[in-house]
Amino acid sequence: MEKQEMKPFVPDDTNLKELTIRALVLGVVMALVLGTANAYVGMKAGLTVSAIFPAAVVAMAALRVVGGTILEENLARTTASVGEALVAGAIFTIPAFLITGVWTELDYLKSALIMLIGGLLGVLFVVILRRSLVTEAELPFPESVAAAEIVKAGQGKETGAKYLFFSMGISALWELFKNSRGIQFVQDSARKFVTMADAKIEILHQKLTYKGGFFFESPAADPILMGVGFIVGLRVSAVLFAGAVLGWLFLVPAAVFLNPTLADLAAKGESWLDIAEMVWLRQIRPLAVGTMIVAAFHTLYNMRNALITGITKAFHDLSLAKEHSEAVRRIELDLDFKKILITIAIIMIPLFFLYYNFSDSIPGAVTLTVLMAILGFFFAAVAGYLVGVVGSSNNPISGLTLSSLLIAALVLVFIGVTGNAGVAAVLGVAGIVCCTAGIAGDMMQDLKVGHILGGTPRKMQIAEIVGVIVASLFLAFPMQWMHNAYVIGSANLPAPQAGLMALMAKGIVEGEMAWALVIAGMFLAIGLILINAPSPMLIAVGMYLPFSSTAAIFVGGIFKWIHTKLMEKNDASEEEKAKAENVGVLIASGLIAGGALMAVAIAILFGILSYYGSSFSLRNYGLEHPSAWLGLIAFIGILYLLVWVPMKAAKENNQSS
Repeated sequence: MEKQEMKPFVPDDTNLKELTIRALVLGVVMALVLGTANAYVGMKAGLTVSAIFPAAVVAMAALRVVGGTILEENLARTTASVGEALVAGAIFTIPAFLITGVWTELDYLKSALIMLIGGLLGVLFVVILRRSLVTEAELPFPESVAAAEIVKAGQGKETGAKYLFFSMGISALWELFKNSRGIQFVQDSARKFVTMADAKIEILHQKLTYKGGFFFESPAADPILMGVGFIVGLRVSAVLFAGAVLGWLFLVPAAVFLNPTLADLAAKGESWLDIAEMVWLRQIRPLAVGTMIVAAFHTLYNMRNALITGITKAFHDLSLAKEHSEAVRRIELDLDFKKILITIAIIMIPLFFLYYNFSDSIPGAVTLTVLMAILGFFFAAVAGYLVGVVGSSNNPISGLTLSSLLIAALVLVFIGVTGNAGVAAVLGVAGIVCCTAGIAGDMMQDLKVGHILGGTPRKMQIAEIVGVIVASLFLAFPMQWMHNAYVIGSANLPAPQAGLMALMAKGIVEGEMAWALVIAGMFLAIGLILINAPSPMLIAVGMYLPFSSTAAIFVGGIFKWIHTKLMEKNDASEEEKAKAENVGVLIASGLIAGGALMAVAIAILFGILSYYGSSFSLRNYGLEHPSAWLGLIAFIGILYLLVWVPMKAAKENNQSS
């Protein structure tokens, strides 16, 4: 049976404004804002949230005021999603330089180069891959279809921006109040930094340390994390919380009970809570890393057919690149393939010098450059294909990155590049591969949305390149601000994926891995796989994260379950369910973005005040020791926002239609 050609929303022969300055500027601004927010959320919760839905709504709302076209909206959304995709690749790997101790402070130039080179390669590889993957009808592209439907529904109707911005304001205010005790900054006696490579706590140097929380003492009362839980749903959040229960409520007490010397610490006045946290840092986290390693490869094994198909399509497209002709329809027009291949070759030159700077070895730099070119293309193809199957939110980028890290580490050990230079070089490969795969998956998703709406691929590809360049030059700054204020690798900002990369790189290259704990974690993963437990990777991440974080995510998942059940109980129509779902996702996205941006703003304020040696305290206003029960207000308010507001919106929409 012959495959039926899809008709785009905007016909091929329509000449609408698309690649305009206003659309590009709006997209770049959203890329920086959403990228910054996702950097905080990703390092705090171990999960990133796709920017495609909030970016689509903001683009519609902003451009409609100035008479923008649907293709301008599509281009702005495409550019905006670059920030989230690029920072996802960055936060999975770049913080590992800090966690291993290779860097004591974030190196701006090298961080920017990792994001820039990785992001550009991701865009260029996707140009080669687009034709077969985007136009392949068998690939469902679930998130792309959903985003396109939001844009279509928003033409001439309410965009839903009010829900997004209102929830952003609520979450931002909550984050400000929650953290207001510093706007009181005090000189701490020492700065704690968790070094995952040898699973112990190092005291590095004197620094100002941010002290959070003046009003709502309960750390689990976090709208950001509840928003994440609502978006990922009950099943994912429950599995994540199961890992927290396993780690914190079973393994930590068991370790304390089986180690009688810890009782001596308690007898000397140490808090049992501090002892439990020490056990979690030194024993449970390395064990969780071992579980993550096996779980990552198990995920890739389960997707082996998709991986093989993706790589096969990549080689097929590469062989067709020379046959590409400019005489094609507007909606099939890509950047020139010959220029793309030349540009990829040129990018290998700064890539070589970057790896030489890391490894201080010409053979090592040459080997890693060739390895990166091969792995980058393979994993870009895989990421693009998997996005078409499961969507970008479920794309196993960390598993792909871990594979490249292991290969690079073993190769460097084989050729004799070890020590900090070897660790840095391995993380450099992982960082660029992760950024490449992140951008490739995101861009493939964006191009599918454009394909449905009738966008021009070439113009979208140009917008992605601009977005990558600007975002890569900016996003290292907020990462440094957050490190200064919250400390990457600490309980405030655990960055679990980066901790995994740090342990693996340092463990393999320097032979310092805590193998007993890691191997125990590997066997735990094998046991979970044998009993067919859902997502051993999520269970491991739940063990790795602070208990309060996973608890808040789980609460968000429960709210999503309540939302779904109430809609079913009220016999809502499919249209009402879709409307309620969209509004709920927008509100949850606003909670995530608003709180994360306020946390970054507080980090910037921290930097300014600490630089000038200033401080401001609320203790004189009687707010130093409020009741933790006030934190319950958050749960009630977020329940109302995520459940009853979407239901009300769906009912009003049904009555007006």
